[in-house]
Amino acid sequence: MAKALFGSIVAPHELRVAEENAALRAKVRRLEEEIAVLREERDATIARELLSMAHEQADAVLA
Repeated sequence: MAKALFGSIVAPHELRVAEENAALRAKVRRLEEEIAVLREERDATIARELLSMAHEQADAVLA
């Protein structure tokens, strides 16, 4: 029984590793969210540029 009780006690270094792991996972999650936002902004910018170019070409054809 003492062995079972001892096995349930977590060593301080294991707690530190678990905390660091949780912090790193949170950081990765934030970075992934930032990447998604940046990709959306990039896609919107590209779409605006393409629409602007198409509009300019249509004006040139009609002129």
